[in-house]
Amino acid sequence: MAKRVGKSLAPKVTLVAPQITAGFVHQALERAIRGVGPLDGAAVLAEKERAEHQGDDAAAIKDIIETHVRLAGAQGFLTNIGGLVTVPVAVPANIAGLALIQCRMVAAIAHLRGYDLADKRVRNGILASLLGEERMLSLIKKKKLPGTPMAVATAPVYDEHLSTVMANEVAGEIITRMAGKRIAFTVGRRVPVVGGIIGAGTDGFATWQVGRYVDREFLPRNRR
Repeated sequence: MAKRVGKSLAPKVTLVAPQITAGFVHQALERAIRGVGPLDGAAVLAEKERAEHQGDDAAAIKDIIETHVRLAGAQGFLTNIGGLVTVPVAVPANIAGLALIQCRMVAAIAHLRGYDLADKRVRNGILASLLGEERMLSLIKKKKLPGTPMAVATAPVYDEHLSTVMANEVAGEIITRMAGKRIAFTVGRRVPVVGGIIGAGTDGFATWQVGRYVDREFLPRNRR
């Protein structure tokens, strides 16, 4: 129900956060891979986790997912704690934070599985993962996307048009989720702390779902 309502309100969210476009999504991915502020780039993070877990990639991936679920929860709390009056500032901050965190998590997992983060096909696969399994399967069935995230990441050639389509789909999905979330706790947002708690839980759970999907989807590749 919330998701259907979210879709109907997505245009209103774009009035608050008009910068949520394909370019925004690509920028979030670039920063996630390169690193920004106190956050290491995805490959650096992945190698640190691999070393910490003595080469056990499965354990490293589990830790990466748990870490990013906590990060998503923390930013979800902070950007939703201020009450309804803060929406014009909170919506863009929440979207930017969640996109960066999820891109970084997926890219780190892909690196551990042997994928080259400099490869534009892999970057398309990372973006595809952010849509989630249900949305991906729906788009594949409608022939809007050629295949699963792993299929996209290992395609014979890079498709620039697909990159734009994928980024636009991710932007639309982020807006839809955000709109649905706003409706789900509009009443709760009248009490600031309640809004923060719901924001933390929603963003944390969404990140956990993406992490689990990527863990299943990106099969290991032989490193050369």
